[in-house]
Amino acid sequence: MRTHNLFISHSWGHSDGYEKLVALLEKRTYFRFKNYSVPRNDPIHNANDDDALRRAIRTKMLPCGVVLVLAGVYATYSKWIDAEIGLAKYGFRNPKPIVAIEPWGSEKTSRLVKQSADRVVGWNTESVVGAIRELD
Repeated sequence: MRTHNLFISHSWGHSDGYEKLVALLEKRTYFRFKNYSVPRNDPIHNANDDDALRRAIRTKMLPCGVVLVLAGVYATYSKWIDAEIGLAKYGFRNPKPIVAIEPWGSEKTSRLVKQSADRVVGWNTESVVGAIRELD
């Protein structure tokens, strides 16, 4: 069984969705992944400047086959989620495909995230895993 290398773009100010997504993926049988996201217990936001932070995020994203982005409306206003989308699309010789995940029960989602995505899926295990398998 293949292991999918994933970068999950998220805001620690809205970490509940990130943690639920990771739990959702961990519970899925016959699906393995390695999470290259920036962990809360080892943040890189204390980098000396924005360029250093951008390089650190790029390094985390480098081995990943797919970038997952939670498409909550807050993502539209997040400087770093925007930077992560830009890195995925333009920071590598081969762009990293982006899966936008619409939060469960959300009435408003980020248009910016959805427009940047290769796939937009709902908050559903099979939809998320299917998009990852299709794009990776």
